[in-house]
Amino acid sequence: MRKTILTILTLTLSLACYAAEPLALAQRANDYFMAKWSDPSWPTTGKKLRPSNLWTRAVYYEGLFALYSIDPQERYMKYVDDWGNYHGWNVYTGKPETVDADHQCCGQAYMMRYMQVGGDEKIAKIRANFDHEISSTGNRHWTWIDAIQMAMPAFAMMTKITGDRKYLDYAMRSYVWTRDTCGGKLFNEAEGLWWRDANFVAPYKENDGKNCYWSRGNGWVYAALVRVMSTLSPKDPYYKQLKADYLTMTRALLNCQRSDGFWNASLVSQDYAGPELTGTALFLYGLSWGVNNKLLKAKEVRPAIDKAWKACASCVHEDGFLGYVQGSGDRPASSQPCTYNREPDFDDYGLGCFLLAATEYSKVK
Repeated sequence: MRKTILTILTLTLSLACYAAEPLALAQRANDYFMAKWSDPSWPTTGKKLRPSNLWTRAVYYEGLFALYSIDPQERYMKYVDDWGNYHGWNVYTGKPETVDADHQCCGQAYMMRYMQVGGDEKIAKIRANFDHEISSTGNRHWTWIDAIQMAMPAFAMMTKITGDRKYLDYAMRSYVWTRDTCGGKLFNEAEGLWWRDANFVAPYKENDGKNCYWSRGNGWVYAALVRVMSTLSPKDPYYKQLKADYLTMTRALLNCQRSDGFWNASLVSQDYAGPELTGTALFLYGLSWGVNNKLLKAKEVRPAIDKAWKACASCVHEDGFLGYVQGSGDRPASSQPCTYNREPDFDDYGLGCFLLAATEYSKVK
C-alpha cells in the first residue's frame, strides 16, 4: 500500500513539474525581452527604425496577455499601459484611414486591455478606424494570409465589446473573400493548407516540385481561427464555419509534422527543411487550444503536441534568447538560414508566438 502511495505521489509530482516547465521557460524568454526592451516606447531597431506599435510588437503583446493569464504579474500590464499610452492607443502610423491589417494588429492588445480595466480611450481610435474601413472601402484588403491574424481577431473583439455585429460581419466577408476568391482562392481545401498570397498559388512550386505552403503564414491563419472562435458562442453560425476550416487544417498539420516535433518552413516540401520556431509555436498554440476547448481529443493529439512542445522548448537559450526564429518575409526562403544562434531582424513576434504556445500548452490536461 505504501509503495502504491509513493508511486502515485511520484507520478503526481512529475506531472506537476512537467506542467510547470512551460511557465518557467515562458518567464525566462519574456524576462530576457523585457530587460532588453526596458522602455516599450523605444522604436524597433531592425533594418530601419519603426514605431513600437507595428505588427511585430503587437504579436508580442498578444503573447504577453496569454502569459499574464497564468502568471498575473502587474509589471506585464504596466508594460502594456506604458506602450499603449505612448502611442495614444492608435493604429500604427496614426493614420485613421489605414486599411492595412498590419497597422491594425496593435488593436488586439488595446481591446484586451480595455476588457480588463475599461477606458474608452483604449478603443476609440481603433473603432473609428474600423468604422471608416467598413463604411467607405470594400472588403478586399486581406490579400495575404498573414492579414487574417493581424486584423480578423481585432474586428471580432470589437463586436464582443460593443455588441455590434457589423465588425464581425465585415471580418467574415473579408475572410471568405481571401479564402475563396483572392488569387483564385488561397485556401486549398483538398490539402487543408493555405497559399501565402496569389504569388504562390499553384502552379508555383518549390524546388522539389511540391506546393509552397509557408509554415508561419499557415500558423497565422490557424491562430486567428482560434482567437476569433474564442470570442463567439459555439452556436454562432460563424463559429461553425471557422471550426470546419480549423479541423481541416488540423488534419493537414498533423500529417506533415516532423518526427522531432517541428514543422518545416515549407510544410510539405523538403526545401529549407530544418527546425523553425514560429510556425511550430503557432501550430502548438492552435492544437492545444483545440484540446482545451474539446474540439480535439487529447488522446489523439497529445503525442503531437508533446513533441511540438519539446521542439519549442529546445529553442530557448539559457539567457532566454529564442533560436530558430525565421526572420520576417513572405515565404519559406525568406531570412534563411534559420539557425539556433542567428538573431532575426525582429525579436518580438517570435516571442509572442512562443508565449501563446507555452501558455496554452500549460493548460492541457
